[in-house]
Amino acid sequence: MQIAHLRERLRAAGAGPSHEQRVLRLWAQALPQTSGKRRPQDFLPATLLAALPRIESELARIARLQSVHPAADGAERLLVALADGQTVESVLLPRDGVCISSQVGCAVGCVFCMTGQGGLVRQLASAEMVAQVVLARQRRPVKKVVFMGMGEPAHNLDNVVEAIDLLGTAGGIAHKNLVFSTVGDPRVFERLPQGRVKPALALSLHTTRADLREKLLPRAPRMSPQELVDAAEGYGRATGYPVQYQWALLEGINDSDDEIEGIVQLLKGKYGVLNMIPYNTVDGLPYRRPTWERAAEIARTLHRRGVLTKLRQSAGQDVDGGCGQLRARALGVPAAQPATRPVYPAGRIADL
Repeated sequence: MQIAHLRERLRAAGAGPSHEQRVLRLWAQALPQTSGKRRPQDFLPATLLAALPRIESELARIARLQSVHPAADGAERLLVALADGQTVESVLLPRDGVCISSQVGCAVGCVFCMTGQGGLVRQLASAEMVAQVVLARQRRPVKKVVFMGMGEPAHNLDNVVEAIDLLGTAGGIAHKNLVFSTVGDPRVFERLPQGRVKPALALSLHTTRADLREKLLPRAPRMSPQELVDAAEGYGRATGYPVQYQWALLEGINDSDDEIEGIVQLLKGKYGVLNMIPYNTVDGLPYRRPTWERAAEIARTLHRRGVLTKLRQSAGQDVDGGCGQLRARALGVPAAQPATRPVYPAGRIADL
C-alpha cells in the first residue's frame, strides 16, 4: 500500500484534512486510533468511523514481526514479513533509532554485502517503510529513522520520499533525524532539496579510488568520489545537516596508508563526518574486518589530520547482523564457509 492510496482511502470514507492527519499521525506513531483527548466519535465523520476498523486491520497486515534477534549491545535485529510473504530487515539501534529497508534485495550488488548477492526482488511501498517504523515503535521509542537497511533508496526514490514526508510530519521525527543513505545518484541531489521534509544525507563512500569503487559497488552510478563529495557538500550546507560519509572498513582493501591520504585530500575541511564501520563479516564472502588496533589507528590518524572521524560498531555483530543475513537464513541460503568474527567492545567504539 502506498501512503497516497491510504490518503485516497480515507478521503473516500469521508475524512477531511484534519481527520486524515489524525489517522495517519496515530498510525505512524504506533498509537491506538482511540488515543488523544478527543474521542473518535466526537471528531470523526460517521462514515470514517464505520470504515476505520477495516482500515486499521489493513494497516496491521502491511508488515508483521517474523522474528526478533536481540544483541548484547542493545540492538535488536528484526525480520519483518510483508503481506506478500517477502521479508526485509530492520534494526532497532541503541539510543532510540531504527534502521529500515527500502527494497527487498538490492540492485547495486556491493560485493561485500549479503543483500547485494541476490539482486533486486521488488520495491517497497511507502507504507511498508512506515510500517517498519510502526513495528519498531511498538517495541521501544523511536526518535531517529535511518534508511540504511536492505536496498538502495535512490532506486526507489518516489516511495522513499513519500515515507520520509510522512515520518517528518505526522510521524513526529525531526528532519535532521531522518537519514537518507545512498551510494550516490544524481537524482538524489536533484530531488531531496525539493521536498518539504529534507533529510540528512549519508553517502556510502568506502574508498577514494574510482577504480576500486567500481569493483566494490559494481552497479552504482559512475560518479567519481570527488563528484560525490562535491554534490553531497552542496546538499549538506544547504540543509545545515553535516553529511555522514560511510566507510565499511575492509581488511587489506580500503585500510591502507594510501587510502588514509586519499581521505584527507577528499574530506578535510568538508561539512561532514566520516563514519568508519569495521566490516560485519558475512559467511561465504572473502572479506574481513581489520584488527581493532588498526581500525583505531586509522581513525586517530584521520582525526589528527583534520577529518572528523567516528569509529563505530556495526550493531548486532553477535547475532550475525550484517544486512541481509537474517533474510538469507530464513530463506535457507547456506553459508559457503564459517567465518571468524572478532567482536569489538559493545556500542559505539570511539568518538576520536
